[in-house]
Parts: sequence; C-alpha cells; structure tokens
Amino acid sequence: MLRLRPYKACDAKAVVSWIGDETAFYKWSAGRLGTYPITAEELNRKYDSFACADDFFVMAAFDEKGIAGQVMMRFLDEEKKELRFGFIIVDGSRRGKGYGKEMLKLAAEYAFTILKAERITLGVFENNQPAIRCYKSAGFRETGQTESCSIRGEAWKCKELELRPASALRQERS
Repeated sequence: MLRLRPYKACDAKAVVSWIGDETAFYKWSAGRLGTYPITAEELNRKYDSFACADDFFVMAAFDEKGIAGQVMMRFLDEEKKELRFGFIIVDGSRRGKGYGKEMLKLAAEYAFTILKAERITLGVFENNQPAIRCYKSAGFRETGQTESCSIRGEAWKCKELELRPASALRQERS
C-alpha cells in the first residue's frame, strides 16, 4: 500500500537515480532544476531555495519496499486555493504499474482535504505520453491551454491539466 510523507534530504539519491537520461531530465524538470545531470546535493539545494513557509511542499510516496515516487506542490495564489503539482517522478522499476496514479490520488486527497485547495494544476510536455496517460487516469483533465517552451534549443509544447475536488470524487467512484 502506497502512502505519502514529507520529502527528506536522504530521498534525493533515489530520485536522481530515476532520471534515465537528459531528455527524461528535461521532461521532468523543464530545466527549472538546472542542467543534466543533477546530483542529490544539487536537488536538495534547489528544493531548499524554493521552500517558502506554507507555500511549498515536496512529498514522497513510499511502501514496504521504500520510496516509490515524489511530487512537489506549491500554492500559486495568496488565498491558497490553487495548488500546482510539479517534479512528479516515479521509480523507473515501478512505472506502468499504477504507482504514479496512486501517488497522484494520495497527493490530491492531501491537497483537497488538508491544504483545502480548490483546484490543482500541472503542466506536461506533449512528448511525454506516458505521463499524460498517468495524469488523466488520476482524474486530471486538459484545460485547453498550451504554451511553448524552449528546451535544449527545441520548441516543446506544454499542456495544462487540472483537477478539481468534484472530478476527483467522481474518479474515486469509477
């Protein structure tokens, strides 16, 4: 059974080991964490630099085998109604087995019940079809908004997805 807990600095070694190559790194980070490759120490320094009181949370998903994934959450507004998920990653040996979907559902439940968010958003590159399928299976829906980002000199299109409490509840029932 998967559970969530706050990220610990000791998780960084596992997280960076799940980044298979440079393309995977940029699909995961959009370049916001620096350049490839990233070390565990660099990841922790970046997370520390992002952290603001009550605005930024990094959670780790774990089970009896240890850490299985990670998701970052940050509020986008002063009223703390809209939460953004990012830096979503699952252990490569566990991908395609429902861990990502389960982690996102746990994170959404935390966001809606504990943090009282009214909307969760995330961005995903169109060239990351496995992630898109995972997010949609967890109840996220496309908003129709896209933006183009320059990644390694290439234009990558990023789709905006959202989840609201009502759609999360419908997803649980199905």
